[in-house]
Amino acid sequence: MSRIGKQPVAVPANVEVTIDGHNLTVKGPKGELHRSFNPMMTIAREGDEIIVSRPDDSREAKSLHGLTRTLIHNMVEGVENGFQKKLQLVGVGYRAALKGTSLELSLGYSHPVVIEAPEGISFEVPSQTEIIVHGASKEQVGQIAADIRKWRKPEPYKGKGIRYEGEVVRRKLGKAAKSD
Repeated sequence: MSRIGKQPVAVPANVEVTIDGHNLTVKGPKGELHRSFNPMMTIAREGDEIIVSRPDDSREAKSLHGLTRTLIHNMVEGVENGFQKKLQLVGVGYRAALKGTSLELSLGYSHPVVIEAPEGISFEVPSQTEIIVHGASKEQVGQIAADIRKWRKPEPYKGKGIRYEGEVVRRKLGKAAKSD
């Protein structure tokens, strides 16, 4: 058995879990998430825990076992506490502003970049150079943060761009410094 997959997922008191065959619905204070899982996995609830098991010993079932358990754990964690991803804007004139629920970015283009917040996602702009993406789904928060970062990836010569908090950009020497 998978070492991660055989661990049960604890369900807090304020989270409601509904299992309908291979479909799982998790409701909590931060929202509601739905997901359909592979029929090879057996998902059962025993008291205040969710148990994931696999009936056969095939290679594919082994690889799905730990993944299924982790996805369920992320769903429970997301509806209880939520997830967030922090981004930093580095560069002269790079700014972020919140316009209603959408995010407006000035990134050196001739026009502002407007990013609409999808359902279940919210933006927070504590300062002009910081963006925080909040949501219940870990996948959706990560994808939206990656989409924002894609507008101006950090470049290695001046270090300008949008980066994740704590991301280290390896700097390169320029043309003049290389010739010495």
